Parts: sequence; C-alpha cells; structure tokens
Amino acid sequence: MYPEPEGNPVSVQLPPSAAPRSAYSPDVVPEPVRRRLLELAGNGEPLSAYLYDGAVAAERARELRAALPAWAEVYYAVKANSFPGIARALAPYVDGFEVASVTELDLAMSVRKPEDSGPARVVAAGPAKSVPVLTALVRAGVEAINAESLLELHRISRIAVAEGVTARVALRVNPAGIPISGSLQMGGAPSQFGVAEPDVPEVLRAAGKLPGLDLIGFHIHAASNNLDAETHATYLGWCVDWSVRTARETGIDLRHVDIGGGIGVAFEGEEPFDVARFGELARQFEPPAGVKVVLEPGRFLVSDCGWYAAEVTDVKASYGEWFAVLRGGINHFQLPTSWDIVHNVAVLPVDDWAEDCPRPTAEDVRVTVVGELCTPEDTLLRDVLIPRVRAGDLVVFPCAGSYGWEFAMHSFLGHPVARRHLL
Repeated sequence: MYPEPEGNPVSVQLPPSAAPRSAYSPDVVPEPVRRRLLELAGNGEPLSAYLYDGAVAAERARELRAALPAWAEVYYAVKANSFPGIARALAPYVDGFEVASVTELDLAMSVRKPEDSGPARVVAAGPAKSVPVLTALVRAGVEAINAESLLELHRISRIAVAEGVTARVALRVNPAGIPISGSLQMGGAPSQFGVAEPDVPEVLRAAGKLPGLDLIGFHIHAASNNLDAETHATYLGWCVDWSVRTARETGIDLRHVDIGGGIGVAFEGEEPFDVARFGELARQFEPPAGVKVVLEPGRFLVSDCGWYAAEVTDVKASYGEWFAVLRGGINHFQLPTSWDIVHNVAVLPVDDWAEDCPRPTAEDVRVTVVGELCTPEDTLLRDVLIPRVRAGDLVVFPCAGSYGWEFAMHSFLGHPVARRHLL
C-alpha cells in the first residue's frame, strides 16, 4: 500500500554535541546538498535559500506508517512545511493531510491520490476558524473538522445545512490532565485550544441537537516534542481509552480519535525517537472495531529533509566578539530565535572572492551568527567555535525542513524572501 520512496534520500547524521560547542564540519552536509548549494551560490546574487530533499521526508513517513498497526493512520501537518514539492513527495506515504487554512486545504486537495474516494483525506484544525474557512472545509467534504468550541459547532451546522450536506466533526478537547510526565504537558492549563474537559458533556449535548453534524469522535493534542517512544505510546493509549470511555458516557458513536502530533526531533546529541519501539508498543492499545486513530506529525516528518543556507555578507569584530552577518536572518529562518533552539551550523567554503578589497575572515574564534535586519533580535546562533568563516562563504543550518520558511518574518524591512528548491 505504501511504496518505497523514489530516489536516494540524503540521510542526516548530526554529530553529538561538544563542550564547548563547535560548528559542524562541512561533511555533516551531504555531498549532493553541498554541491547544489554551491551551484546556487554561483548565480551572482547573495544566496539565501532552502534546499529540500523530498525523498528524506518520504522515507521518514514510510518508516512511521509501516511501524504502526492498521487501525492507526498518519496525516501530515502541512503547517510544518507547505512547499508543494514536499507535499507531493509525502502524498504516497501518508494517509492524509492536516490543514489549518484555505491555502493549506487547496494544497492538500491538489496532491490527493487519484484512487481516493469518499471524504477528502483531510482533517482541519485551528482555534479561530472563520466562516469562509469553515465553508471551504464543509464544501471540500473533509474527513473531520476539529471543532474548537460550541460556537464553531453552530457555525459548521449552519453552513452544512445551507450546503445540503452533513459535516463530519471531531470535538477538540483540552484534557484536565494526562498521566504522563516530561514533555507531554499541554493539558489542564487555560488555553485557546479546544473545549475544557469539564465542559465536554454539556457541549456534546448541545451539539447533538444541531442539524447537519456527524459527531465522529475527539481530537486531543496534549503532546509536544516528545522523544520518548514509550511515553508517547502510553499517551496514545490514554487518548484512546479516554475517548472510548467518554463516547460511551455521552452516547457518541465513536469512529475517530485524533491524538495530534508531538513526536520530537533530536537536536545536539539527543537520542532520536524510536519509531519501531513506538509502533510495537502502540499495538497493545487497539481501539474498538470501527475506530480509527489519527496521528498528525509535521515537524517529525520533515525537519531533516531541509537545509537553510545563507551567504556571509560580512565578518566583523566588535569589542572582542566576532560576528558573521548573513544575507538572511529571522526574516528567512526565525525558528532558532522563536523556539530558543540551539541550532548549530556548518560553514561551506566558497573560494571565489571577486571583490577588489581584503576579504574579512575570522579563524578559530567564537562567532555569533546574525542576520541582515535592523534589530539585535536577529541573532540565530551565539558563541560557536568556527575554524574559519569568511565573507562570501555559506553558513548552512541542517534540519531546517520544518517551521523554517513558513515561520519567518518575511515582510520585515522588505528584503526578498528566501527561495526554496528541491534537490
């Protein structure tokens, strides 16, 4: 059912973290990626670009899907990387797509498998879906709209009745707590997401009286960046158990349990998520017949399929500290700043220097990597030991395939946006 991905995916093997932190060797960037980035840098313009390998994303999706039991399905969260080439590369290896806007819906529908019939293999999320967004979702006949409130249920009902259809709805729940410690601490706190667990029975009673709705189950997204396969399997089991019990108590015909995403990505020597172990453990939590369990990974599927590269426009010392100034900073790659990630780099030497002036160079010193914006917030990496960096070289961030281009401040100062390319 899920074919082997075409092409030869470029694997990413990041070295363990060092103390003190040193920049990665250029060898951490796979040779085909290095070659293509250097080609792009030779077009006469300062480079700032993303390079993606769709085969890497496809292999990650195939691995996860193959590890899971038949009752579990993988829906790619488009928000992590909305480049059409990546969506097309993933389409044969996932069961569907998770979207949060009309733009993402259109992308998901454009890569729909020809053999698909019935509801569009799309689930929809978002705490503030507008009436135009809900209308598009209802008209598209998506598999599930994750409703965030009673008001949203009323709106979906009104739209469905006007369209003469029945909309499939899963209620998003903010659980009072989950019996797991560590990185899975997104439940039980005040939040704009979902319906607080104590209010669920009342909301379900009201929803049951609304025409045009088919309440198929629940969406519980209480996981975040979890690297431990055992706790994530336990979390999956808890979501299934909670949904089965709540459906029984409230009279819901349960067919759909969405546990969200939450599988983590390893950085700086962390142990990666054990996909095989997760699939093995998940099998012990089989839901009742007719109930499908949906996982919505985004970052996990695409982080290591992308590299962000920017030309060093200047190298300078200021009061004893060295700075490498890049063509693009948080206007192109905001993730390290926004999520407080130590996102290490490699420097690719570019030997050509066409300018008729000395070439600024820093050697064997700690360097702070900054961007081109008029704000000190435009800092991507601090205090990394770099053997040599020169104006005109390329600084490359591996594992930049998720929340990179999509997450950046494109309009600040009005510089050209980073270009995106497939390997």
